Amino acid sequence: MKKELHPNRLRVILAERQITNRWLAGQLGKSEMTISRWTTNKAQPSLNQLIEMAKLLNVKLDDLLEPYNL
Repeated sequence: MKKELHPNRLRVILAERQITNRWLAGQLGKSEMTISRWTTNKAQPSLNQLIEMAKLLNVKLDDLLEPYNL
């Protein structure tokens, strides 16, 4: 089994803020499956979607892009 070295930042931020994939999907007009694929690195959101998520989650865009904070 492959171990994830750097957890998905979107997944971490959602967990820290106790936000569900369902809520984020509703806010973005996406399916829960799409959000799930983003949080498991099976697909990647576009830059515009990342910007919109950063605004919704009240985080900097860098917070979604960095694999971890140094």
